[in-house]
Amino acid sequence: MDIALRKVHDSDLPVFFRQMVDPESNHVAAFTAKDPTDHAAFDAHWARIRAADEIRARAVLADGDVIGSAAVYGPPEKREVTYWIDRAYWGRGVATAALRALLAEEPVRPLYARAAADNAGSLRVLEKCGFRVTERTRGFAQARGEEIDELVLTLTG
Repeated sequence: MDIALRKVHDSDLPVFFRQMVDPESNHVAAFTAKDPTDHAAFDAHWARIRAADEIRARAVLADGDVIGSAAVYGPPEKREVTYWIDRAYWGRGVATAALRALLAEEPVRPLYARAAADNAGSLRVLEKCGFRVTERTRGFAQARGEEIDELVLTLTG
């Protein structure tokens, strides 16, 4: 499978929205939008992302098909990565390949990432890409309606 990144196109947004309303994906990600089905909020969120010069947002493609998104955002001293891959592609190395491609585009280090402490898949992806757990915290997970453990990971090299 050929994994590639490209700038986000208008035609990617319906795919991203469909992925964001998937209940299982939301539960695993945990720290999601308050109401993932709010299309107006989704559109406003992506309009802000695409207008911000400091955000590097990419569509993730598998063999040419849009299957997720990946981004780097935040101030230079606290840049953070995020990604969302369609559940149909979980466990196939797609997120790892996409994150590696994103890291190759982003020269700033350190970089940070956050994941629910029980999100083993995402933690494995981050660790395979060189991130290491540097902090344990708790936060309110909208998708679960409760406070849960969250790990902060750092990539220094």
